Amino acid sequence: MPASIDMWQGAQMSNGVPYPVYRTSDHAKALAMARRLLALGDRDDAHVSVDVELRTVAEVLEVRQVLPEAWFRTENKEFWARDVDAHEDFRCDWHAAELSEGASDLVPLLPLWASMLDQPVGSVEDAFTSLVGARYASISWGQLIWPEVPERGYYGRVEHDGLTIVFNCDDTETTRRIGTHTVCVNVHRTEGSQSYATWLAEQIGQAIIVPAVRSGSA
Repeated sequence: MPASIDMWQGAQMSNGVPYPVYRTSDHAKALAMARRLLALGDRDDAHVSVDVELRTVAEVLEVRQVLPEAWFRTENKEFWARDVDAHEDFRCDWHAAELSEGASDLVPLLPLWASMLDQPVGSVEDAFTSLVGARYASISWGQLIWPEVPERGYYGRVEHDGLTIVFNCDDTETTRRIGTHTVCVNVHRTEGSQSYATWLAEQIGQAIIVPAVRSGSA
């Protein structure tokens, strides 16, 4: 599973299930549709997290400039495989301000992931979406409380409710697909989960695209 989605899935815990409800080739349209969904819920305690994969030095430097508060972590398997105890200064994550700008320092770390976690809603989404391009990335909103709809058997549970966009991917577990951006709603796993997710999609004139992803089939 790609690292950004693994982070998102883990944050949602085992009782949350994501449903893809909108797919587009336009980054901005994906964000606009996500915001329409976001407006349906209680956002008083909501926060947003972003994550993007970077495979070249140029990409790292661009994101470092656009997101100066981002944290970077390496996904280089050889780097991870080193004996941590044998290297006093061994680290796998760096704040943008302390990340080297030199190619000789960055190349051994590639691919890197840049993340900003638990940010105020509306603070980073536009800038982040504008830099995604063909990169694999995600925006996730957590602590969002979806409205209660008793006739669909659903009562909002803040620890499981959420919303995500995966860029250049079909949904939260499939292989990457450049140019395909998918919006998913995350709801509490119940017998009525799919019915409720369908209701959420209907509020923005959409429908569930495919059955829930493997790890969250209800």
